[in-house]
Formats: sequence, structure tokens, C-alpha cells
Amino acid sequence: MKIVAAFASGLLFGLGLAMSGMLDPARVLGFLDFAGAWDPSLAFVLGGAVVVSMAGTRVAGRMRRPALAESFDIPANRRIDVKLIGGSAMFGIGWGLAGFCPGPALAAVPLGIPTALIFVAAMLAGMWCFGIMNSGARTN
Repeated sequence: MKIVAAFASGLLFGLGLAMSGMLDPARVLGFLDFAGAWDPSLAFVLGGAVVVSMAGTRVAGRMRRPALAESFDIPANRRIDVKLIGGSAMFGIGWGLAGFCPGPALAAVPLGIPTALIFVAAMLAGMWCFGIMNSGARTN
């Protein structure tokens, strides 16, 4: 049942990205282009995501446990450290350069968008390198 729920959630997320036009990197880059032809549509998508997330957080706060797990997986580490800031900066730079972040890139792969394929390949390579560099080391 967990796999079906995960698949349905991913499908819903991907359909939402496609319907909102967020699979098009030009739309994301247009949002980041404040000095040129600024496209505010990403702000509306992000705003909608925040509203849904806030509602889900409130509902989850009233639940003893999730429907398909033993407990909620809430990170215990809430420190803001160099790794968090550096990783966030790298994510933002990559997003700004490519116009993709992981979710939309994965959703765009089945459409055969060449830049999405390149982005996902580079993302997987980066994840592999991270795994190699941190094998046996604590990551928190």
C-alpha cells in the first residue's frame, strides 16, 4: 500500500507541475529574471504549495501517526550550519543555471526533454559522488 500511495503522490505532483507549466525551464528562468521579462507564475505555484503544505502540517499535527507508517519522519537536527547553507546555495545556483530542480526534472524525463535528461544524469552523478565521499561518515 505504501508503494501505491507513493506512486499516486508522485503522479499527482508531476501532473501539477505539468499543468502549471513548471516543466518548462524557461518559465523558472523567467521568474528569476527580475531585470528583464519577469514571469511571476512560479510565485503562484510556490504560494499554492505553501498553502497546501501548511494545511497538511496542521492535519498531521492532530494525528497520532501517519496512515501508512509507524511514526512521522521529522528531522531532529534543526541547526543551521555550513553544510545546510552551502547545499542550499548550490541548489539555488543549479536551479538558476538550468531552470530545473529535481522534481520537475524527473517529471520532464518521460517527455524526452534533452536538458532534463542531462540535468537528471548530472544530479544522479552528484548523488553518487556524495555517497562515495560520505560513505562511513556521519551526515548530520
